Amino acid sequence: MEPPAACLWLSVFSCLLAWVSSTSPECTAMLAIEHEREKCLADSGLDNQTVGCGRMWDNITCWPSAAVGEVVVMPCPMYFIFFSSSLGNVTRNCTSQGWADMYPATYVAACGYDTNSTPVEETTFYGTVKTGYTIGHSLSLIALTAAMIILCLFRKLHCTRNYIHMHLFMSFIMRAIAVFIKDVILFESGESDHCSSSSVGCKAAMVFFQYCIMANFFWLLVEGLYLHTLLVVSFFSERKYFWWYILIGWGAPSVFITAWTLVKVHYDNFGCWEDIGESRYWLIIRAPIAVSILVNFILFVCIIRILFQKLHSPDVGRNETSQYSRLAKSTLLLIPLFGVHYIVFAFFPDNFKIEIKLVFELVLGSFQGFVGAVLYCFLNGEVQAELKRKWRRWHLERFLGSDMKYHHPSVGSNGTNFSTQISMLTKYSPKTRRCSSSQADFSLV
Repeated sequence: MEPPAACLWLSVFSCLLAWVSSTSPECTAMLAIEHEREKCLADSGLDNQTVGCGRMWDNITCWPSAAVGEVVVMPCPMYFIFFSSSLGNVTRNCTSQGWADMYPATYVAACGYDTNSTPVEETTFYGTVKTGYTIGHSLSLIALTAAMIILCLFRKLHCTRNYIHMHLFMSFIMRAIAVFIKDVILFESGESDHCSSSSVGCKAAMVFFQYCIMANFFWLLVEGLYLHTLLVVSFFSERKYFWWYILIGWGAPSVFITAWTLVKVHYDNFGCWEDIGESRYWLIIRAPIAVSILVNFILFVCIIRILFQKLHSPDVGRNETSQYSRLAKSTLLLIPLFGVHYIVFAFFPDNFKIEIKLVFELVLGSFQGFVGAVLYCFLNGEVQAELKRKWRRWHLERFLGSDMKYHHPSVGSNGTNFSTQISMLTKYSPKTRRCSSSQADFSLV
């Protein structure tokens, strides 16, 4: 990783939420320089000094107007803090011939920037973080794809609860794909001009990236809303509520991202729209996600409180208590998916333990999809029971099929073909009856 990459990670992770960084290393410095240049040129038009040295932009620093003989001392630009542990000053003398040469002679010497001074440990750390979240998103993508196939193939698993899980899985899949696309475009495409004159495709990729991130947070909110509704509302129309969940999960992010896109096009159409931290319009995306995390945290606390009350109620029978105990365990497993750790980091300053934030928000956050697939699918009792049933049925078909090759015909004397016999054997098997009758007693994850 190049030394300026530290600028990328530090600038983006000053934000509260767990979003993968999206500002390329070279753009961070270039955008800061461009901003200072525009400000300097705008102020030079208001400069009325005719004697001495006028306001000057030297491609790095804006030098204010000065009288002849005056020595102007300017601090090193703030973005040098990413490349140096200590910032110095630069000096110019205003002479009758104009501005003298800067002292020290170069910004490299004055501001302490050394291309070889980046600590090896720091470079290794950021490289490890990138490798970590790449592995995490890859594992999540594989696990989520397998979970989606399982939930789609088995019709007995088609219900409102699993439909919501499938939408959550899809949001995680889209988030992982968006991260990979963003990394390729900003870090591996080799486009050197995407900071100032980006293509429509680059901006579209960033819009897709931001939409996937927001949709993922909103579907986590939907999971919290659905679980809270199950505990609070005794009877409700799942089909009616389900369409509201669809509207929240996919519709609400579309509204905010569309508004953000229109604002960027008309008022902040610069670069590839990856410089999110410095833009005042970033609140259009940041605020809704922060609200969703806060609401999800409140729902989590309410769910824990409701479960605690029910578990200690004398009117709850043994079987019902066992059911709520399993639900309580499942809820505790949902802590990382509810975004509780985002609330914890919200109370710390931006520069507090940057390394810890990177690990929690990038690396651990990339494994959220994998954890969701394990909790909602692979450890789900109904899914496991259905897989076992299909496995037994497949083995029975193989056994009877091979047996029928030596004892044909395949149609029995009573006119019933052997596939119907298999269905009846499976239906009336005692073991199968026990599995089907106990599906309601499996985990509610």
